[in-house]
Amino acid sequence: MKKLRSQEWFGRKDRDGFLYRSWMKNQGWSHDLFDGRPVIGICNTWSELTPCNGHFRELAECVKRGVWEAGGFPLEFPVMSLGETQLRPTAMLFRNLASMDVEESIRGNPIDGVVLLMGCDKTTPSLLMGAASCDLPAMGLSGGPMLSGKFHGRDLGSGTGLWQMTDQLRTGAMKVEEYHEAESCMHRSKGHCMTMGTASTMANKVEALGMSLPGNAAIPAVDARRNTLAQMTGRRIVQMVQEDLRMSQVLTRQAFENAIFANAAIGGSTNAVIHLIAIAGRIGVPLWLDDFDRLGSSLPCLVDIQPSGEYLMEDFFYAGGLPAVLRELGEADVLHRDALTVNGQPIWKNVVDAACWNRDVIRRFAEPFKPSAGIAVLRGNLAPDGAVIKPSAASPQLLQHRGRAVVFETIEECHARIDDETLDIDESCIMVLKNCGPRGYPGMAEVGNMLVPKKLLRKGVTDMVRISDARMSGTAYGTVVLHVSPEAAAGGPLGLVRSGDIVSLDVPKRSLCLEVNEETLMARRSKWTPPPLPERGWLRLYVEHVLQADKGADLDFLVGRSGARVARDSH
Repeated sequence: MKKLRSQEWFGRKDRDGFLYRSWMKNQGWSHDLFDGRPVIGICNTWSELTPCNGHFRELAECVKRGVWEAGGFPLEFPVMSLGETQLRPTAMLFRNLASMDVEESIRGNPIDGVVLLMGCDKTTPSLLMGAASCDLPAMGLSGGPMLSGKFHGRDLGSGTGLWQMTDQLRTGAMKVEEYHEAESCMHRSKGHCMTMGTASTMANKVEALGMSLPGNAAIPAVDARRNTLAQMTGRRIVQMVQEDLRMSQVLTRQAFENAIFANAAIGGSTNAVIHLIAIAGRIGVPLWLDDFDRLGSSLPCLVDIQPSGEYLMEDFFYAGGLPAVLRELGEADVLHRDALTVNGQPIWKNVVDAACWNRDVIRRFAEPFKPSAGIAVLRGNLAPDGAVIKPSAASPQLLQHRGRAVVFETIEECHARIDDETLDIDESCIMVLKNCGPRGYPGMAEVGNMLVPKKLLRKGVTDMVRISDARMSGTAYGTVVLHVSPEAAAGGPLGLVRSGDIVSLDVPKRSLCLEVNEETLMARRSKWTPPPLPERGWLRLYVEHVLQADKGADLDFLVGRSGARVARDSH
């Protein structure tokens, strides 16, 4: 084993070594803990303002138990916690900031390896991005999904049920008292969303990338086996330090391709596209928007789970979880079987004997839940650098559609006008939302799944084509085109669309076009002016440096890893 990084602090026999050890001893640590034990950082995103991560104090204690058992020295540290449920204007605005917090906390402290406690959806990519920039031995540990919601004798899924019930409330099909009752019924245990939203999707990505122990993605948060997994993670990270098994050895091109394959198979969130591209950029692996279409769009969806299907994450776990899905992919010769994982084994060895206990939830590759269900990447004069759509969550009859644009310049305008009975819109129209991309919102909020106008809901219309430079929650559904690049606020063609223009969508042909002649567009472009920069602080830094969605929406100066070099001694 190579010399431990922490010994640059604790192994010194001079004044500075005295200082480093002495200050730590005010917590009651004994002297022998500083004599060459691997120091394991536990990066904790616990916060009472992040409900999905509210149980992470207990989870961290289970990790510590495993670290102690393996002969390590666990030290817990906090980083910024990102909860999409509470944080305004959107947790995505702070993903890159949190990743910087993680990166500098790791680099500046005597840490040999790190366990990343992640739950609500942006905490997962931010922790992986920050740790990847340092490239130490690291493992991901997700907090786990909530138990299934139960309401009036039926299952209720996070987010997905909310969108459904909100439409029922708006049309009078549901009483407000029932709506409020459902609040406690939907979220009734610790954990993150139990639909295949972005949190569950990214937990699956951690496992598919090989960055967690097998089973990480689906064990419910309140199941004792989640705590056992945490303990085993604590044991394993000490061994990884001893083996010097670093993130760059796990996060290879093959690992990212496995994550793309798995995203299609589980019907994962469109947000995985942005996050995986950003993580790959930090570790130095080339990954492009078109890879998601080329590698995943023809693959079937094997998991019948909300929002694309019926079941929930608890059912997914009982059916066999991601290992059963990866086995199906491997037997179909899709998976890169030799990709290394953090337990030191190739991914195929981890899943070759995985059992499926419920074929209603996890289907066979030859008998899928939905065919060709991966992310589709669209291009055309409306999205020169690409846009994405999730066909498995869309209405099949709308995947080829041509209609009149009804344009909203901002999400606030959309909210103000959408239920106006005089709004000139029918079910054949295409709703277009601008200025909600990385720079425009700023932060690229989850507002792309615009509400269907109330007057159309009353007619029985439940879906329409919607196009924007925004994101949408992984728990949402519908024929929603997202991540249009370049965004309107960056001068993209989306900013030139006017109400009444004809827009054509052809998902099979991967086309998204604005049927307006170039002369007219040039005239409109000459009158376009960029929005003013924010005055100060993180907003100013973010808007000046954020990349577009097709490049992962990271900050331009954060792309690429710089390693965990020991910081200069300031004493």
